[in-house]
Amino acid sequence: MAALRRKFGEDYQVVNTNRATTFSAPVKKKRQRFVDKNGRCNVQHGNLGGETSRYLSDLFTTLVDLKWRWNLLIFILTYTIAWLVMAFMWWIIAYIRGDLNHGHDSSYTPCVANVYNFPSAFLFFIETEATIGYGYRYITEKCPEGIILFLFQSLLGSIVDAFLIGCMFIKMSQPKKRAETLMFSQDAVISQRDGKLCLMFRVGNLRNSHMVSAQIRCKLIKSRQTPEGEFLPLDQCELDVGFGTGADQLFLVSPLTICHEINPKSPFFDLSQRSLMNEQFEIVVILEGIVETTGMTCQARTSYTEDEVLWGHRFLPVMSLEEGFFRVDYSQFHSTFEVPTPPYSVKEYEEKNSLPSPLSTPTPALTESHGARRNRVFSVDCINISDERGRQGGAGGRLPSKLQRMSSSGKEDLQRKVLMLSSQHSEKACSTGDLPLKLQRLSSSPGPEAENRLQPFKVGFDPMSHSTGDLYQHSLPPSLSPAPMPMHSPLLSAGGRLEDNLPAKLRKMNADR
Repeated sequence: MAALRRKFGEDYQVVNTNRATTFSAPVKKKRQRFVDKNGRCNVQHGNLGGETSRYLSDLFTTLVDLKWRWNLLIFILTYTIAWLVMAFMWWIIAYIRGDLNHGHDSSYTPCVANVYNFPSAFLFFIETEATIGYGYRYITEKCPEGIILFLFQSLLGSIVDAFLIGCMFIKMSQPKKRAETLMFSQDAVISQRDGKLCLMFRVGNLRNSHMVSAQIRCKLIKSRQTPEGEFLPLDQCELDVGFGTGADQLFLVSPLTICHEINPKSPFFDLSQRSLMNEQFEIVVILEGIVETTGMTCQARTSYTEDEVLWGHRFLPVMSLEEGFFRVDYSQFHSTFEVPTPPYSVKEYEEKNSLPSPLSTPTPALTESHGARRNRVFSVDCINISDERGRQGGAGGRLPSKLQRMSSSGKEDLQRKVLMLSSQHSEKACSTGDLPLKLQRLSSSPGPEAENRLQPFKVGFDPMSHSTGDLYQHSLPPSLSPAPMPMHSPLLSAGGRLEDNLPAKLRKMNADR
């Protein structure tokens, strides 16, 4: 039904298949527009009271704004009255001086020669005002009052000519008729462009002369109520048609499609195809520019109501390439065609896309490998030694699995660090297998002499024998650092060989060498 109304108008007839019964569809009541399609504003000012005098203070603009019939009437009446008044004043001078009684006396010198009655006085004024000067009627030098009236007539005539002729010239040169050659599409459409829902309409210029600095603006006229309860009738809201990007500056040599992107800042953010049927608004389009031929500013206006906004339509192309030029087919200027368009609003579309997606949980293998990398603090040799000790000592020689993982609690973290430091101190001698063979034999020889010779070496090269895990120990405060093992420990003073206290892997390496 809505499509039929858009195609055939509001007053179409719905005919039943039965010829006996014919009825008319209910015609939708035409809503009052704020701005007509031709750009005329349907606003009348009433009950001005004493403010009417303000129009007289700006008389020139008042005359220019009047319609042509009133301007012509004022133009004719002003000149007619001025001519009659000035002719009457010349007749009064002739009457007071008695020139009317001595009209044909050649010995009498009148104020104005050959003025005998009112028609002759009127002809004298017309000849003087229009600078015709036939030479039959003229002012004599013996009439000072006539000379003064002649000066007044010249000044008054110049003022009236400048005022009325200037008013008519401005009225004729107004670019309102230039706006008649600026076209707007009959309907506005809503469809997708570049993946975004947009409100679009078309403008065109029928003349070959360009509109310099053409700029377009859009206003949304819609009544609303504020949260405080204030009702705002015909509230005006700006529609962005590319002000930030410069798209509102038009090069209007061919029909252009003006686009308003519907986004969260747009007043049509929650407008859907269903809600469009229940909305009441009006979009006022204002196109301004400078006429190239006259240099005057021209403004063209139109409006679109909610019934003139077509959802899911697009304009037909009107440009075609001919031999050596581009051709514009204005017969398809107002034509549209349907395109697939989502029926829901942009707000509903964003809410649908913003639903939380299922979270992906990390795999156990990645977690274990990540924890293993973070807990790896020993060198390669020490890892092998610790594995061998774990196999020999069983479960008692390894730390619990809870302490091996990274913990966010301070207590467990502190316990893990203390145990790690203790294990690092006990394994600091694990890297002695990397020393030269001479030093290894020296360290493995029994007796106090070897012990004394080994002690300076161990003190001097202590930092070099540390593994990677010992770097963590130096960064700890003194309170958490484990106490170093004295050189005269019970293991060395027991009288046994130092090689017996080494791990099995190092003993095997020393025996091979």
